[in-house]
Parts: sequence; structure tokens; C-alpha cells
Amino acid sequence: MTGKFKDKLREKILLYRLTTKRDPDAFAELYDAYVQRIYRFVFFKVGSREEAEDVTSEVFLKAWGYVNEGKEVKSFSGLLYRVARNCIIDMYRNRAAHPEVNLGEDEDVSDKNKWSERVGATVASQEVVKILKKLKQEYQEVITLRYVDELEINEIAEIINKSNLTVRVTLHRALKKLKEMIGE
Repeated sequence: MTGKFKDKLREKILLYRLTTKRDPDAFAELYDAYVQRIYRFVFFKVGSREEAEDVTSEVFLKAWGYVNEGKEVKSFSGLLYRVARNCIIDMYRNRAAHPEVNLGEDEDVSDKNKWSERVGATVASQEVVKILKKLKQEYQEVITLRYVDELEINEIAEIINKSNLTVRVTLHRALKKLKEMIGE
């Protein structure tokens, strides 16, 4: 059995325990399996360690509430990424409705540098990230889900609520645009 298959099988077993018995231990195991991936996904979108931690906590609280309502969950990872996307959108909407005034505090770059070092980022990859952030949101999202979070096309399709074909086409266009921008 491959590692990815065993992970998916384990997720299905834990999800079954969670949805049928509301087993908090199963949720804890799922949390441990996904918290880093969801945090990384959120951090990439918001860029602040504190906001990423807050949003990640909110994602898991909402997922727990969703499961406790007895709603059907086909894929726990799919649920988490959908909730994360919605929480990020809500955060930006809230931020737009209640703008904050910067009191001249410098941004703490050390957290970002530590994060970059932990994931082994190089100057070249940092440039790619800068360029990636210039792509439209839809392109950023499919590239991040596919290559940073290493999700399959069908998982991405479920998360963004599009067909597999649409995800493939969007990913192809996003990579083409990214390559053009890198070439500039």
C-alpha cells in the first residue's frame, strides 16, 4: 500500500468515527493530520502569522460544528479547504468594512524569514512567490493547492466547486501565465 493511499484510508476511517459517533479523538487525529497544511494554505493567503493562526483555528472550529450538525462530509480535507477559503474571504470582507489604521509599526519580517528558512526557500523561490501573488486570485489558488499543498485535481475541484476539466484548464492557464511572468 502506498503512503498516500494509507493516508486516505485512515482519513475515511477517522471521518466515519467522527460522523457516526462524534468521536473527539478522531477529530483530534484529523486535526493533527491537517493543521500544518491548512495553516500553510492560510498563511500564503494572508501573509501574517497571527492572522493565519486565528483563521486556522476558526477553520477547525467551523469544521467541528459542521460535522456535529450531522451534515454529509465526503472528504475531510475538502471540507477544511472550503471552510478555509470562506474564512479568508470573510476576513478580507471584514477588513474592508472596518479598515485599520497603521500607527507606523514596522512589519515583523523575522517571522516570514524563519518560515522561509523552515521550508527551505531560496531567493529564486521567493521571487516566484512574489510573481505568483501578482496572478489573479483564481490562478494563485489552483497553483497553491496543486503544488504547495500537493492536492489531486479532483480534490481541488471539490474545494473550489468546479469540474475536474475546469480545474485542469485553469491550472494550465495559470502555469502558462506564471511562466510568462517569470520570463519577463
